[in-house]
Amino acid sequence: VRKGPSAGHAYHSWLLWNVGHFKDSGMLFPRESSSREIKELNGLWNFRADHSLNRNLGFEQAWYKSRLAESGPVIDMPVPASYNDITQDPRLRDFIGWVWYEREVLVPSGWVSEETRVVLRVGSAHYYSVVWVNGIKVMEHEGGHLPFEAEIVEVLRNNPGGACRITIAVNNTLTLQTLPPGTIQHIDDPTRYPADYVVQNTNFDFFNYAGLHRPVMLYTTPKAYVDDITVLTTFADNIGLLSYQVSVLGSPNPTVTVTLTDKDGRCVASSTGPSGVIKVTDANLWWPYLMHENPGYLYSMGVSWAGSVYEDVYALPVGIRTVQVTNTQFLINNKPFYFHGVNKHEDADIRGKGLDWPLMVKDFNLLKWLGANSFRTSHYPYAEEIMQMADRHGIVVIDECPGVGIKDIRSFGNASLSHHLAVMDELVRRDKNHASVVMWSVANEPAAEMPPAGFYFKTLMAHTKSLDPTRPVTFITDSNFARDKGAPYVDVICVNSYFSWYHDPGHLEVIPFQLNTQFENWYGKYQKPIIQSEYGADVVPGLHTDPPMMFTEEYQKMVLQNYHDVFDRKRKEYVIGELIWNFADFMTAQTVTRVVGNKKGIFSRQRHPKAGAFLLRERYWRLANETGLLPVGARYP
Repeated sequence: VRKGPSAGHAYHSWLLWNVGHFKDSGMLFPRESSSREIKELNGLWNFRADHSLNRNLGFEQAWYKSRLAESGPVIDMPVPASYNDITQDPRLRDFIGWVWYEREVLVPSGWVSEETRVVLRVGSAHYYSVVWVNGIKVMEHEGGHLPFEAEIVEVLRNNPGGACRITIAVNNTLTLQTLPPGTIQHIDDPTRYPADYVVQNTNFDFFNYAGLHRPVMLYTTPKAYVDDITVLTTFADNIGLLSYQVSVLGSPNPTVTVTLTDKDGRCVASSTGPSGVIKVTDANLWWPYLMHENPGYLYSMGVSWAGSVYEDVYALPVGIRTVQVTNTQFLINNKPFYFHGVNKHEDADIRGKGLDWPLMVKDFNLLKWLGANSFRTSHYPYAEEIMQMADRHGIVVIDECPGVGIKDIRSFGNASLSHHLAVMDELVRRDKNHASVVMWSVANEPAAEMPPAGFYFKTLMAHTKSLDPTRPVTFITDSNFARDKGAPYVDVICVNSYFSWYHDPGHLEVIPFQLNTQFENWYGKYQKPIIQSEYGADVVPGLHTDPPMMFTEEYQKMVLQNYHDVFDRKRKEYVIGELIWNFADFMTAQTVTRVVGNKKGIFSRQRHPKAGAFLLRERYWRLANETGLLPVGARYP
């Protein structure tokens, strides 16, 4: 909802119920309750890569019809994990094409009944997936980083004894129509390359890890069940208002009861009906980390429905907060919020992009040690478990889809746009209820100066706002401010720049001039608040020189300090945030500009701090103090 240029753009228009017109059904995170059970399938799976020339032998020979070991050799493969770094086989590290996973499980006999749904859910598979149960295809899915699922109870009934053989084929090939896009290059030169030589080309700077990256599970619901929940929140004085909408499938006239409980388990409000408004007296608001003495406060919204035969219960964590954007500020709960945070990657030794609980907890401990209050999910949606951690700890999130590397004009075509719209459907449907998510990002560094980019991004951002009018929408740009065709449609300008690194390398003295000009140009044209969404420099840990030289810890510190000097002037005007690139070193494709990955992290890939981490820690805690947001008595953890 736009209030007008002088009043700013309000995004807590919670009464507008055009939220959630999605193509498919809901995508609630699986949670156990009195009516629901979960069986996690993490662990070792059988695995085989299809090394045939056309990568299609598995389909030609129908590997899914019998045990994978019956059609050829298999190896152990952990799930969740990327498969690339697990073995010593260089062919698998850089493999492009179909790989096959298989796991046999026993389904409890009580699950296979007329009263129960059994759902197979895949948290993330990169990039295209086909899934069979006992040799019968149950679903396909295009796109990595987001969950997909199918009901399988009918298949299970046809196989007495509870045996369930799950086969998942995953293809990581990227084309001009995928997100992220890529191209496949066939090189036919027998004097220089082996026969049938194929190369996957991409325009993004992180390794194309593949496999089953997030948990695979079976879960149950009753035949009639809570399919989706949408919650919008606002407040007035001490009264919190939660406007909710519940979708129940399988029952024509569901009797829905909603109960809100606080952190101590006390009921604070309740309502009946599939939609309504809950009023909470003396509401505890959801506040970002270092903005309140009790950040990340979450209520539990218990949703239940009961009929003559079935009943279902689901609990959704809910934070009460508002988001608003003006011409110069980003407001959370009507107070100015300044993003001082990081960009991240789902990336670690051995497991690649696989979900790793110890690493996740370590990263949040480091974020809080650093004094960071925010991060961007560069350059794809992160695991739901990470979003839940952000909710609980009060870490603000800019939620980005996999729209990175859109550089070829052919990637602005109708097929690409249609897929991009579908991905935003999936992302908003999954993450719409997370209090930590305050803004959607639809792309990173696209070729926004190309003629088709205007229609493409106008359509994409309008679609995203139609799905969720409560949050601002942006994309991350590195284009020329005067020729960027997507910038007119964003709510916040997010700019990446690497002065004295990719531009004028080694010349630290240019940063104050070029960064100031960058900000003045963008604000002068668009009159919108600006986030410096990336900046930084590569550092080889332990490399030192004086005077500072590129790749040393001293040089990274000087780059940061020069940027910070300009930030401190401009945040008094219209700059609303700074996100360092990057939180930690991460793996990339092998190129002459990368020494075993991108080294722009303030932490190493193993999470050891570089000098830049201590510099940022001093700055971020000082920013929390200077902006008046740091609670009384708060100090370094």
